[in-house]
Amino acid sequence: MDIILTGDRPTGRLHLGHYVGSLKRRVEMQNSGKYEQIYIMIADAQALTDNADNINKVRNNISEVALDYLACGLDPKKSTIFIQSQVPELCELSFYYMNLVTVSRLQRNPTVKNEIQLRGFKQSIPVGFFTYPISQAADITAFKANIVPVGEDQLPMIEQTREIVRSFNTTYREVLVEPTAVLPENSTCSRLPGLDGAAKMSKSLGNCIYLSDSSNDIKKKVQSMFTDPTHLRVEDPGHTENNPVFIYLDAFCRDEHFGAFLPAYQNLDELKAHYQRGGLGDGTVKKFLNEILQNELRPIREKRELLAQDLGEIFKMLEAGSHKAEAVAAQTLSEVKTAMGINYFNGNELPR
Repeated sequence: MDIILTGDRPTGRLHLGHYVGSLKRRVEMQNSGKYEQIYIMIADAQALTDNADNINKVRNNISEVALDYLACGLDPKKSTIFIQSQVPELCELSFYYMNLVTVSRLQRNPTVKNEIQLRGFKQSIPVGFFTYPISQAADITAFKANIVPVGEDQLPMIEQTREIVRSFNTTYREVLVEPTAVLPENSTCSRLPGLDGAAKMSKSLGNCIYLSDSSNDIKKKVQSMFTDPTHLRVEDPGHTENNPVFIYLDAFCRDEHFGAFLPAYQNLDELKAHYQRGGLGDGTVKKFLNEILQNELRPIREKRELLAQDLGEIFKMLEAGSHKAEAVAAQTLSEVKTAMGINYFNGNELPR
């Protein structure tokens, strides 16, 4: 059966982009019963590669991410939820994999280049950040995960992992499993735009709706959303393509929402057609989107608030998950070192 590894950096609370891009799908996969193991990693060590001087930002958000996971339906009885830094075998695997990757290959990785540009590192790139594709390969291969749910922007990272696996298995012995990336089924969900119309919803840009946002916060944020700049008056024809409000509706709207919140229309196609020919104001569309998001996020927020009352139990869950993950990673590390001939005190033939 298949093994899944996925996770998030704890640099802030999770938002709608995480929810439609990965969280919702993880819960569906977890509950499908089709997978042998599902590992969900809170990638704090990776988060430190560009937050080394702000450890509290990472440390304090571990519980926030864990709460978001559980509130969305991830279940520690069905999925192993763990903290990356508490599995030291991942660092050792990264070190061995570094010898299988060249600097020029890392420099060509499109995801790395984009992230460096986004963070404005220029020539002052932390080595840990520069090599995080190798760290990610260690995370995936430690659990012999063959399925990694990702967004389209992460495909170069998975390809780099596949290259490392092939290189290791060819150089030493076939130990590692080559992973396959799984993209969101709904292309709209691969990347929600920011509320400001920016290409990506991002914690660092402050253009997010968080899963933990209050009802009032959600309403205010939806009302402030960027729409079609040419749609100045209600009677003006409007554009639905590249319009964040309609992109969010593509991701969240279902036909039954119209009966509940906007009975003048049967479906989203009718709503779009009216907006495109003119006569439909942005306020009406935003009010409809707000109702949908409130309906979607209310149970998540309420469950999260309940769970947050006992953070001690949350960390007990994370500790148990981390111990379980470490045992699996330790077995893989032992196999890797044996294949390389450096497991000296484990019954191997002595070096001459």
